[in-house]
Amino acid sequence: MRWNVNTKHRIINCNSKNTQDYIRDKTVGLVVTSPPYPMIEMWDECFSNQSKEVNLALTESRFEDAFEAMHRVLDKIWEDVDRVLIDGGVVCINIGDATKNCDWQFKLFSNHTRIINKFLSMGYDVLPDIHWHKPTNAPNKFMGSGMYPPCAYVTYEHEYILVFRKGGNRKFANAEKGIRHNSAYFWEERNVWFSDLWELKGTMQKLKKGASRARSAAFPFELAYRLVNMYSMKYDLVYDPFAGTGTVEKAAIASERNSIGVDIDANLCEQATSEAVQSITELNLYTMGRISRHKEFIDSLPTEKKEKLYENVNHSFKVKTRQETEILITLLNSAQLIGNEIVCSYEKADA
Repeated sequence: MRWNVNTKHRIINCNSKNTQDYIRDKTVGLVVTSPPYPMIEMWDECFSNQSKEVNLALTESRFEDAFEAMHRVLDKIWEDVDRVLIDGGVVCINIGDATKNCDWQFKLFSNHTRIINKFLSMGYDVLPDIHWHKPTNAPNKFMGSGMYPPCAYVTYEHEYILVFRKGGNRKFANAEKGIRHNSAYFWEERNVWFSDLWELKGTMQKLKKGASRARSAAFPFELAYRLVNMYSMKYDLVYDPFAGTGTVEKAAIASERNSIGVDIDANLCEQATSEAVQSITELNLYTMGRISRHKEFIDSLPTEKKEKLYENVNHSFKVKTRQETEILITLLNSAQLIGNEIVCSYEKADA
């Protein structure tokens, strides 16, 4: 039983296709990220700045060529992800498909299929994906012929969370087994988290002056928190090669994991670091909410089921299964910027 181990977090300004100077081979347990989406207009400039092929293809309206050239930019990042990931490690990628009116012809660009094919070519197992339903579109927003059949198109209100595993199931040393038990999630959480449809609102984050774009279309903290707790254990290293404003890093901090984030925008790295250091109260409130929701679930059970519950050995609450009896929930005690790292200390939650 451990709750006094510090975690370390760093957000680095560099190109995530080449992180050898910052991340050693086979040290990352989990990757959670959301890259720029190919063929979405807000990201055209980002891809064009990194690839003359993309810029030329877009200029000449060769949209299929532009799509493939954009993914070749991402391929280099996925290859570096493969370098740093441990055997049995997991990669979670949030991506949406793109629709575009190309010279008055509707086209669908299947980003999720292209990424799946890349990871298959690298020998990864493709695990069941999650559909993230994010109803952010206005109800009167449509594409095509309006009310006249048959030329209208469905409006996308979902994105994919693709899940890949490297080299089969992860193997655990004897010393890691207790940590794995401490990292378990609640029975009722599992029933929600491991559903293939998540109903979560998307977020738009305002960026500080000097950032390379005015807004960052980001996934919510809850999404990152779920993935971090589903596919890693305490003290693992979690990596986001497109860190943005640091949502994954915050989720790792709240979950007692270590983390590294990389972003090509220096201003975003500065903002993400600053916000992470100042997030203690916000993250602890979220963790205490998790405990409260569990207690409410236990209280809602009928009497005959309460008689079959187990005692959690680290906290005062009851749990539904034997696998939950060693769950250890911690709160942030401090988050300090020491040099270029955020060092976090923890204390056991009083629950």
